Amino acid sequence: MTDMRLIVVGAGGRMGRTLVKAIAEHQGLSLAAAVEAKGSPLVGQDAGVLAGIAPLGIKLSDDIGSSAANADGIVDFTIPAATVVHAELAAQNRLVHIIGTTGLEAQHEDKIAEASRHTVVVKSGNMSLGVNLLAALVRRVAMSLDQDFDIEILEMHHNKKIDAPSGTALLLGRAAAEGRNIDLGQRSVRTRDGLTGARHAGDIGFAALRGGTVVGDHTVIFAGPSERVELTHKAEDRMIFARGALKAAQWAKGQKPGLYSMADVLGLSGF
Repeated sequence: MTDMRLIVVGAGGRMGRTLVKAIAEHQGLSLAAAVEAKGSPLVGQDAGVLAGIAPLGIKLSDDIGSSAANADGIVDFTIPAATVVHAELAAQNRLVHIIGTTGLEAQHEDKIAEASRHTVVVKSGNMSLGVNLLAALVRRVAMSLDQDFDIEILEMHHNKKIDAPSGTALLLGRAAAEGRNIDLGQRSVRTRDGLTGARHAGDIGFAALRGGTVVGDHTVIFAGPSERVELTHKAEDRMIFARGALKAAQWAKGQKPGLYSMADVLGLSGF
């Protein structure tokens, strides 16, 4: 059986380098191309060397289009504006598109959904297998505990992260909202400052911490009368996100066009 050939976009970044290393170590997968933004000083450097492994003979390029004909999929942990461009390219070339990009807004989501009519897209605010199991547990607990239990989501990341709340926090918030059968957009509280008044029953609160080199800590708190239930996940290495993304890519190959989540990949959709 031939390897599944993957393009890593944003290959010069921290997550991109981790993905390159993970692909090199993963049986059944191969690196088709490593792509960076136009003007990046990393263009022309060997992807393997940048990833801290032996040279792969694949240099970073700023032209993703030339690689599409010799690939089966794109793995994308970049920025929203770039991701929608990659989604269109994936749709045109029928490439699997694995999206771990966070900070997506409604207009980005719409374009990704349009692309998924023509190819397989797996999108998640967090590709970690543990986080997606946590999301399933959060949904189940939210369904089981009534509004006497307030839901608060606390997350902490490194000091270079540019979006808040994190994509993972929002993933967990959506899971909690689904369990309660409410609209997260209508019931989420992102900021508290000054005289905010008492907490409204049924709201889902978010708090974001930034500092140091923290890869990602997330806790969902169900605070009820005289007791709390806390569900926590702590990420120690970015490799967990890469491994999840590669599992998603292998699962996606051969699926029908559509927009999928890691819950689909892990068989947790009905949990």
